[in-house]
Amino acid sequence: MSRIAKIPIVIPDGVAVKISAGSLQVKGAKGELSFDLLPGTGLVEEDGKLKVVAERQSQASKSVAAMLGTTRALVYNLVHGVSEGFEKRLSILGVGYRAQMQGNKLNLSLGFSHPVVYPLPPGVSVETPSQTEIVVRGADKQKVGQVAAEIRAFRPPEPYKGKGIRYQDEHVQRKQAKKK
Repeated sequence: MSRIAKIPIVIPDGVAVKISAGSLQVKGAKGELSFDLLPGTGLVEEDGKLKVVAERQSQASKSVAAMLGTTRALVYNLVHGVSEGFEKRLSILGVGYRAQMQGNKLNLSLGFSHPVVYPLPPGVSVETPSQTEIVVRGADKQKVGQVAAEIRAFRPPEPYKGKGIRYQDEHVQRKQAKKK
């Protein structure tokens, strides 16, 4: 068993956990998420904590042992997501580049001949505090990361001037321009 899998997951107040045959449902203030357990792994709930265990200790193969830590991380992300939620911040650099929310769509002006309109998937919300900031929020960490990556992919930062969409904490390695 991995060291990560041995750490129990504390269930915060206001989060309801339901374990059924091969699946887990977590309900909290930020929403409801479900997860199908990986084959060979199981969950045990005792006194407000979840523990990830192998279904058969004697027949725990290497592949099941490797999946225990992954299962624990995914279950922790579900519990954390429904209680506190996840967020990714993006910033836009470039003259004339801006973002604006219009209903359930994100409208981006990124120097193309046309505006880029990105429809938001369910379960994810986007805010634009200013024209050059985008905040992606949601309960599902994978969806939040995927939406942020798709928005960034419209105009990734280029290495010469640094123009484009980047994560708030991302550092872009700048290149020197061609010399004569």
